[in-house]
Order: sequence, then C-alpha cells, then structure tokens
Amino acid sequence: MIINRGSLSDLFVSFNAAFQQGFRDAPQDWGSVAQSVPSTTTEEHYAWLGQFPQLREWVGDRQISAMASHDYRIKNLKFESTVEVDRDNIEDDTYGVYKPMFQEMGYAAATHPNQIVFPLLSNGFANLCYDGQPFFDADHPVGLPGAAGGVTSVSNTQAGASTPWFLLDPTRALKPFIFQMRREYDMRGVFDLNDEKVFMTDKFLYGVDARVAGGYGFWQQAYGSQADLTTANYAAARQAMMAFKSDEGRPLGIRPALLVCGPSNEGAALEVLKAQRNAAGATNIYLDTAKLLVTPWLP
Repeated sequence: MIINRGSLSDLFVSFNAAFQQGFRDAPQDWGSVAQSVPSTTTEEHYAWLGQFPQLREWVGDRQISAMASHDYRIKNLKFESTVEVDRDNIEDDTYGVYKPMFQEMGYAAATHPNQIVFPLLSNGFANLCYDGQPFFDADHPVGLPGAAGGVTSVSNTQAGASTPWFLLDPTRALKPFIFQMRREYDMRGVFDLNDEKVFMTDKFLYGVDARVAGGYGFWQQAYGSQADLTTANYAAARQAMMAFKSDEGRPLGIRPALLVCGPSNEGAALEVLKAQRNAAGATNIYLDTAKLLVTPWLP
C-alpha cells in the first residue's frame, strides 16, 4: 500500500468497520439487570433513590410527601484499550491480519459493561446502597420515623456459604442496577505521518475509550442469596420480595421475574425453573415463574 493521508484514512474506516462489527455481535447480558443512565458531569447524585411514588384517594387537599434526600453518588471512571500497528505491515499490505484484532476490540468494548455491572451483584453483600446499608442486607430500614409502626428492618438476603444467586425485578422504569454513561465507547486513531509519536516510532496507534460507572438502584428490586439454590430457598426469596412495602406501608408490587446465576449454579437453576416435576415426582409449581440468566460475567 502507498502510505499517504488518504490511504491511511481509508484504512481507519476499514478498521473501524471491523470494530463496529465486533461491537454489534457481542452479548450484552448487563442490559437485563441494569438501566443505562446518561451522565453529564464527573459524578451523579441520586438523591431521589428510595422513593417509590404511590397514589392515594384524593380526599380534601393534596397530601404532599416530602422526599427523603439520600447522599448516594456514582463517580465516573475512565477506561481505555490501545494497540499499535507497525507502518511496515501496512506498507507491505499485511494489514488484513489486524481485522480480527479490531473485531475483538469491539467485542471487548461492548462486553465491558458486563465487567462493571455483574460484580455489583456479587459485591452487593458488602457494598453500600442509598440507605447506607449493604445492598443485600437483613436490616434495611423501612417506614417513617414517628409514624404508626415506626421504622422496621427488612431483609433482601439469605445467609449461607454457597455460590451466590440472585432474584430480580427488572420490569420497572429503573432496573435494580445502574450503568452510568458519561462518554460512550469510541474508537480513535493516531495515524498522521507528521504526528510526533508516529515520526519517532514508525507505528500507528488505535484505541477505544469511555467514561462509565456502575452503581445500585432500589434494593427492593433485588434479592441476593448465599444459600443453596433450591426450590424452597427460591420460593422464600419470591415471597419476601412480593411482600416488600413502601415507607407508607403500601405494597410495592414487586415482580421477581429474573433469576441470575453463574455457570456453577446452572443445573440447580434449571431444576427450579424448567423441570416438569420435582425430586419427589410432584408437579413443579414454580415452572417458568421467572426467566433464567446464566452469565459467565459473575465473579
């Protein structure tokens, strides 16, 4: 190939096309459990988390509910991946061997949110959410101070020593987890022959970067278990989630519709959700009561 500005620009278009193909073809499990939220600054303040708007019969004047303010923030982080291509390889027309590399770069960019989101689940037994408690915790405070009934502790977790699994309600406007996007994944290149880096090394640079972050939404939409994945434990998790109420004592209408686990729990999950009959030969009453997501991205 004759090396000039035009040919290098054309080559970048070819590399970018391979990148976009890899990006489009990649599985993006994270979208099943997390909501993509645009960001416009260094960090976002989710003061409104914890508020499930509820309606009441309108008798007399409107009753205005004061929204509790929570100091929950998600700070954006920068990520990048960069490769170099030797000028000689382009000059000798061997640049075709780089196409799979750029496809893989697109795949890595598209699946990177999985690496942000799914550790949130596994680490949710320790990481704090908007109410100052671990996201999966036995002592979430629910209720209004001074009101009838006061504040009570509500659990969205099962204790145990087994590989964790998770039951989620991803059907609401905001999913249980947040994927924050400040700057989208974008491929760029340095291939100007007059660039100092190119002049000194005789290599062209291509890379992808983004500014993103992950965080926690409503704990009421998620249940984390470290107990064995059995029908009994699954049933207990479902019942607990559907019983969650707002601070005013109204049912939240939680629908546990997605069971998430790693590959080591796949067999147990299929027994719970897909087997026609249980181990005793009785009808499996929990057949297809939730969708199943078996993902390798869980740590």
